Amino acid sequence: MMIYDFDKPVDRIGSGDLKHEVLKERYGRGDLLPLWVADMDWETPQFITEALKQRLEHSLFGYTIEPKELWPTVQRWIEEHHQWKVEREWLSYIPGIVKGIGMVINFFLKPDEKVIVQPPIYHPFYLTPRGNKREVVWNPLVPFLSPQGGMSYQMDFENLEQVCDEKCRLLILANPHNPAGIVWDKETLQRLAHFAKEHHLIVISDEIHSDMALYGYKHVPFASVSEEAAEVSITFGAPTKTFNMAGIVSSWAIIPNPQLRNPFYRWLTANEWNEPHLFAPIATLAALQHGEEWRQQMLRYVEGNIDFLIDYCQQYLPQIKPLRPQASFLVWLDCRDLRLNHQELVDLFVNQAHLALNDGEMFGSGGEGFMRLNVGTQRYVLKEALERLKEVLCSTKEL
Repeated sequence: MMIYDFDKPVDRIGSGDLKHEVLKERYGRGDLLPLWVADMDWETPQFITEALKQRLEHSLFGYTIEPKELWPTVQRWIEEHHQWKVEREWLSYIPGIVKGIGMVINFFLKPDEKVIVQPPIYHPFYLTPRGNKREVVWNPLVPFLSPQGGMSYQMDFENLEQVCDEKCRLLILANPHNPAGIVWDKETLQRLAHFAKEHHLIVISDEIHSDMALYGYKHVPFASVSEEAAEVSITFGAPTKTFNMAGIVSSWAIIPNPQLRNPFYRWLTANEWNEPHLFAPIATLAALQHGEEWRQQMLRYVEGNIDFLIDYCQQYLPQIKPLRPQASFLVWLDCRDLRLNHQELVDLFVNQAHLALNDGEMFGSGGEGFMRLNVGTQRYVLKEALERLKEVLCSTKEL
C-alpha cells in the first residue's frame, strides 16, 4: 500500500490558482493566508497527473469521443460507494455544476417562476437564479443542538409549506450540505421528496461532496430514497472536489425520470453541452479506477485537521466554536460569541490575523457571525492560521 504525504509543502504561487491570485481583488490585500475557496492545497494525485501526461505524449489534440469505459466506471463507483444503481441512460456530462444549475433554470423555469434555497447555503444557489432573473425564495435552516453535541441544522418543513406558492418550480439542495457539512438522513430526504412531488417542484441535488463523508457517516443520494425522489430529482455530481482537480471540469447529471431527462438531454445535445473536453474523461477514469486508497488516506487526514481545529479552539479560542462536519473539508465556524458585527468580524480575520476565509453573510440568512474555513491543507498551515487568530485575540483582550 502506498502512503501519501499530505504534509508535503506545495507552492501554488505563480500557478494561476484562484485561491492566491484574487486575494487583492476580493479581500483588499494580498498578504493573506488563503483558507477560503473549496479546493485543497495538496497535489492532485499522481495517478491522475500520469494519465494526463500519457495523453499529452500523443501531441495531437483533435476531436475525441467519450471512452467506452467512462460511464460504466461512474455507474460502478456510485453503486459501490452509495448503493445506488444508476442506469446508463440517466447519465450525461455537464460542463460544471453551477453551470448545470443555470441550464436547468433556463430550460425548465418560466421568467416569472421561482427558486427555493435553504440558507445558510453555498452562495451560487441564490446568485445563479438571481443572475438569470428568477426570484429566490428563502426557507432558512433551523439551528439546533445535536445529540452528538454542538450545533447543527435541520430543514424547516413548516416554513417551507408557507413560502412555497404556485410560482415555485425549483428547489436546490446541497447534499451533503455546504457550508455546515451535514449528511442529510434518509427520512429528511424522503420528506423533502414527498413535499416536492406534492408541490410540483424539481429538486436539484448537488452531491459534489458525496464521496467525502467523515467519521463513519454515510452519504444518501437524494434520488435513491423513494420513487417520489426519483421522479422529481436532477442530481449533479463530480469527482473534482474529492480528487482536488476542480480546474479540470468533469461533472455529470443523473435524471431517472424520462419526462425530465429526455427533453433536457436533447437540449444539452443540441447545444453540445453534453460533450466533455479532452481531459475530463481521462482525469475522471484515473480518479475512479485508481483513487480509492488516496481518498481514504485524504479523508483520515481531513478528520485529523478537524480534530486539531476543534481541540485548538476549545483550548485557546473558546469564543470560536467549529461545527464538526459530517462531510467535506469545509468547517463552519460559529464566531457569534466574539460579539462583533459583520464588518468587525471580517476585519479581525483579514486585516488583523491576515487570513482569507469565506464570511458567513455570503451564505445568506443565518450566516451572520459565522466564517467558513477550508481545512484541506497541510496541518502546519492550519496551525499557523490558528496561532495568528490566537495572537490577535489575545492582544485585543477578546479572550
